[in-house]
Amino acid sequence: MMQIALADLDDPAVLELLRTQVRLARAATAGIAHALDELALRAADIELWTIRDGNALLAAGALQALASQHGEIKSMYTVSAARERGVGTAMLGHIIAAARAHGMLRVSLETGSGNYYVAARVLYRRHGFSECPPFADYVADVNSAFMSPNLPRA
Repeated sequence: MMQIALADLDDPAVLELLRTQVRLARAATAGIAHALDELALRAADIELWTIRDGNALLAAGALQALASQHGEIKSMYTVSAARERGVGTAMLGHIIAAARAHGMLRVSLETGSGNYYVAARVLYRRHGFSECPPFADYVADVNSAFMSPNLPRA
């Protein structure tokens, strides 16, 4: 049974998952990736969660507050063995619920534009995200796809 909890950034398994995500993201974008490493994910304006099935670490995902009503989904990653099992959908739903609980009316994300990120973009579109202009400090970049929906009031 999958369980979502705040991440322990001192847990070696969590650190390894995050390092894998950053390494793969950078490899897929010729080194130009906006994935946050474990140090950046310790910032006060970021909440990071993990999904586990028993002792197996399946995924991580974070929410960063950009403004009082706008958040950014960061560092969503599901291990390859857990893909197509609803893990990404569960994490995305959890992050959106957290954003709503914080009073956010909008969440945005930056993901890669290349083939490695096709499944991620499909997941986000399936849940109401569509392309949007760069937000926050981002600038248009051939390696990036920017996506956002407005969050309906709960």
